Amino acid sequence: MKLFEYKTSKRDEMIDITGDIQDWVTQEGYRDGVITLFNMHTTAGITINENADPDVKTDFIRRLDEVYPWDHPKDRHGEGNTAAHLKASTVGTSETVLVKDGKLVIGTWQGIYYCEFDGPRPNRKVYAMFNG
Repeated sequence: MKLFEYKTSKRDEMIDITGDIQDWVTQEGYRDGVITLFNMHTTAGITINENADPDVKTDFIRRLDEVYPWDHPKDRHGEGNTAAHLKASTVGTSETVLVKDGKLVIGTWQGIYYCEFDGPRPNRKVYAMFNG
């Protein structure tokens, strides 16, 4: 099992972690199997999405903001971050990625993203486990 830690710099952002995951697979010499990625936070998520056009990330965050506005007048959660909790639940807390011949099995235009919805935060954690 491997712990990845990320520092986020904005309230909402998507950090491409594909390279970190592939580097770990390579360093460990993993060949064929499955990786489970699990995010340890209730206001952040993990997703696989397009990594070719940076506007996809911009649009992704903008559309989530439209669905879950930060300042909804009826939110009752004391911390004031209900929108972040809803975004995280919508995106999800984990992803499963296949590994074949030491390479992540993802599409040509796909990347793995850590999605921050309540930043900035100094220490976000993602656990990865390989089963092969």
